Amino acid sequence: MSLLCTAIGMAYIVSMNSAVAKAVEALELLPEEMQEQAAEYLLVQARRFRALKNAIDEGMADVEAGRMVPWDLQDFLQQARAQAKR
Repeated sequence: MSLLCTAIGMAYIVSMNSAVAKAVEALELLPEEMQEQAAEYLLVQARRFRALKNAIDEGMADVEAGRMVPWDLQDFLQQARAQAKR
């Protein structure tokens, strides 16, 4: 599907994939006063997803490179309690 957009007097053909087309269609079905808020919400969620995915990828790279050590909750709690007693 293509969408013809006019910007600064020039016509651009923008090819949209199915997901983008569905998002645009969903936004257009909303009342006009809700569209901006809905689009902003979708953008915020997409950015959060991207940040989470990047953090997971970074963590997995650390695991694969051997930069991670197993974490023992009981050992951690013992150390935390010992430090709290000081």
